[in-house]
Amino acid sequence: MTEHQSTQTMKPATAAKKLGVYLDATPTEFQEGTVSRAELNALQTDPPQWLRDLRRDGPHPRPVVAAKLGVSIAGLRRGGVDDALTTEQIEALKQEDPEWLRRERATQAEVRKETARVKKLRAERD
Repeated sequence: MTEHQSTQTMKPATAAKKLGVYLDATPTEFQEGTVSRAELNALQTDPPQWLRDLRRDGPHPRPVVAAKLGVSIAGLRRGGVDDALTTEQIEALKQEDPEWLRRERATQAEVRKETARVKKLRAERD
C-alpha cells in the first residue's frame, strides 16, 4: 500500500512572517494565494526580485524594524512606531537618535545582559 502525502500549505501572512517581509507590500498574487512548504523553501533558497527588493528596501514588519533599531517590539510601540518602516526611514531614525530610541536600546542592552547572567548561573548550577 502506498502512502499519499498531502502538501502542507500556509496562509500568506504566515509565509510573509517566515520570509521576514511585510505582507501588504508583497505582490497581489502572493497575498491572495496559499504557499506550500516547497514554495516557501524555493522563495528562501532563490528569492525572486520582489522579495530581494522588499528585504533590502522595505517596508519592513515590526520585528525586522525592531531588530534593525536594536529595540524590542514593545519598545517600538512605546516610541510611537506602529507602522512598517522602510530601510530609509529606519536609517533616518538612527541618525536622528531620539530620546525614546536611546532609552529603549539601553533597556534592551540590560535585558540581554540579564539573560546572559541567568544563563551563566544556570550553567554553573548544572
